[in-house]
This record gives sequence, C-alpha cells and structure tokens, in this order.
Amino acid sequence: MKIATWNVNSLTARWPRVDEWLETESPDILLIQETKQTDAKFPFDGFSSLGYESAHYGQGQWNGVAIVSRHGIDDVVRGFGDDDPEARIISATCGDIRFYSCYIPNGRALEDPHYAYKLRWLSSLERLLAARPLSQRTIVGGDFNVAPNDFDVYDPSKFRGATHVSEPERAALRQIEATGLVDITRKLNPLEPCYSWWDYRNGSFHRGWGLRIDLLLLDATLAERAKNSYVDRGARKGEKPSDHAPVVVEIGD
Repeated sequence: MKIATWNVNSLTARWPRVDEWLETESPDILLIQETKQTDAKFPFDGFSSLGYESAHYGQGQWNGVAIVSRHGIDDVVRGFGDDDPEARIISATCGDIRFYSCYIPNGRALEDPHYAYKLRWLSSLERLLAARPLSQRTIVGGDFNVAPNDFDVYDPSKFRGATHVSEPERAALRQIEATGLVDITRKLNPLEPCYSWWDYRNGSFHRGWGLRIDLLLLDATLAERAKNSYVDRGARKGEKPSDHAPVVVEIGD
C-alpha cells in the first residue's frame, strides 16, 4: 500500500499538478492540506475519474483538508467536534485503517495569538489520538508546521526565537507521538534531512534551504510493515508547484 500526504497550497491552482501526480504515482491514499476551496468547488468528479473516492472539509480561500482513497471512505469526521472555526482536520476509515489529514496552524510568531491557538490545536489532536482504540490501525498525516528537531531545519540559527522550532511546539508533537505513533520518514531515513517545504523566495529549493514539517505518523504495527518512506522532490519542480512536496510511505502486506 502506498500512502502520501501533500500540502498542495490551493487545489484550484494546483489541480493539473495533482492530477498528473496521481496518474503517475498512483497512491492508494492521498491526504491533502490547504485545498483553499469550499466543498462545492472541490473536484470530487475529477478524483472519481482517476479512480478515487474523496472526502473534503473546506473553508473557501483558507485552510481545507481532504482524504482521497482507492479503498473506500467510511465514517468521515470533520473537525474536532468543538467550536474551532477553521477547517484543519478530517478523518475517515479506508479499508481497515483510520486516516487523519491535518493542517496544523502556522503560529505566525511566538507572541502572536495564533501561536497560542497552535498549541491548543496540537493539544486537541493529542487528546483525540490518545482516546482512540489501540487495536485500530492508524495513520496521521499532514502539514504539522513543526520541525521535530534541528536536523529537520536547513539552518537552525536562522530560526531562533521563531515558530516551527520552538520547544513548546516540539514537546506537543512528542506528546502526539507518545500516543503510540511513529514518525516513519525519520525512522527509515535517520541520516537524510528529508525536507518537505521550501520557501518560494530566494531560490530556496535549489539552494536546499528547506524544512521537514510534513509528517506521516503510523501506529507501531504499520510502522513495522513500512518498507520505504521518501519525499517526492520532483513534485516541487516545474511550473507552478506547491511550496511543499508529497511525503510518501510504502507499506507491505
């Protein structure tokens, strides 16, 4: 089984790239973030023509998350079921695995109210995952907007005192993993940076100025079956790419 997560930075702008990537790479499941579409605009028919069922939680020009599956979609849940006004998490069961597509708040700056919202959001995700049945096979993927440690940052000195690398964010991410989840890309690539995001400015992609902030977290059973995990850097190249690249895991039977 091949599973990917990808922040597409507007499905409207990036649909030709997503269409091409699905045709070429043919993942079983794709978790999407930043669709920036309403449910009415989401290309359900386009995905169907490629052989995928899909579920979407949209918010117009901001946020938006989706799950696209060749293995059916059941028991779709949008949001945390609280008063969070932003479309940032959707979950569903595809086959025998529960999938979560997450777009964690950016945080903006350590003194910004959005940073406090980010920490609350991460705490909500941790509580949700801690309450799941441990027998349920689980994959959590998305744009976490957190680099787990300094190895995941091209130059840590440039990010001191900034979001994405602060200790409270990293501690919150560790708490999420402590619910019984494995950061599979790092487990299988302990010596490779595996950056998944590069700023559009200053030639960052070509200079290798990246961050690893897009993650796939697998329960321990699935992690043991994982054969390979990688960042598809090719999807960051070419005309009008997202600033993120897909992160992929391949799981054996």
